[in-house]
Amino acid sequence: MIQNVACIGAGFVGGPLGVVIAYKCPNVRVVVADKNESRIGAWANGSPPLYEPDLNEMLAKVQGREETQQNLEFVTMVESAIEQADVIFLCVDTPTKSFGTGRGCAADLTNIQGVAHTIAQVARGKKIIVEKSTLTICGSPYAQYEILSNPEFLAEGSAIENLLRPSRVLIGSAQTETGRRAADSLAALYEIWVPRSSILHMDRWSSELAKLAANAMLAQRISSINSLSAICEVAGAGTANVDAVSTACGLDPRIGPHMLRGGIGWGGGCFRKDVLDLVYIARSLHLHDVAAYWESVITMNDWQQSRFVQRIITCMHGGIAGRRIAVLGFPFKENTSDTKTSPAIGVVRGLVEEGAKVSMPCSVQSMFLTAETFWTGHS
Repeated sequence: MIQNVACIGAGFVGGPLGVVIAYKCPNVRVVVADKNESRIGAWANGSPPLYEPDLNEMLAKVQGREETQQNLEFVTMVESAIEQADVIFLCVDTPTKSFGTGRGCAADLTNIQGVAHTIAQVARGKKIIVEKSTLTICGSPYAQYEILSNPEFLAEGSAIENLLRPSRVLIGSAQTETGRRAADSLAALYEIWVPRSSILHMDRWSSELAKLAANAMLAQRISSINSLSAICEVAGAGTANVDAVSTACGLDPRIGPHMLRGGIGWGGGCFRKDVLDLVYIARSLHLHDVAAYWESVITMNDWQQSRFVQRIITCMHGGIAGRRIAVLGFPFKENTSDTKTSPAIGVVRGLVEEGAKVSMPCSVQSMFLTAETFWTGHS
């Protein structure tokens, strides 16, 4: 019976996950640990450092319980959280590697390897290590513990809903008696609020690949409809309408209507990173045609943004130098404050390079400055 849970990393995954477990499992003690003091302070004070619908309200309910029923804590002492936990969720970032072998495609495992070494140094007794980040760490630093793959499928803007009512929960384990027993323990925790029929057991590699595949296929759908939008647009008025094409395709039950809306492309923290991971895996296995196929999903997405900039230029009679253009809605989707790899970044970059004077709300400019360095000198 799991009684103590630690979520290492207080970002978009670890913070909401800890809140939901504490909310749904009042008899389980949950500790969310992160070395970033300001981030932990924000959570502890009831003001999460990120926006998600219903998150603040749920956190307030958990923190508002009587003192004897308090079961959620936010700390900077990662070592202490690891020592006391029965189950350790690894919720740290694995961004795309910017150096060395695999640069530009492979996941950078620096952060998660750091946590692995900490676990090896301070953990005692039986522990179940649950990997929520994109790639499994199966190396020797904590080979004495059972390692499970339990990838997150959280869509920004609906993370709490996704945690409360997940479409599926994947648990990948070693196909051994102890591995399956660890998977059953984690499943029992989820079954407190998730139907057993929604929990799928499999091996670790299948679980990890399923995570990459899901995001790659979603990105592929958006890139596909955007490629069709180009055909409709170039064909001209009175020929084809991409919204009509999308509706017709979405009515086919084999396809469905979701993620088939034309636009300036997809963004966020996962799609590009996970598609690139898939490209790197394919290349590592010498499946170069497979790698090229998935890489084209990113190529189409980038091209869609530059095409949109060219459309603006065309509509403004061939030049936008000196023209003032307002940008509203800079995050990559509604109901989120996340601007990470937002398609708006590529659009604004293109406008600025063409000499336009781009105006944004001050809060958005600060986000833009974080993401890009070319803003200097432009308003």
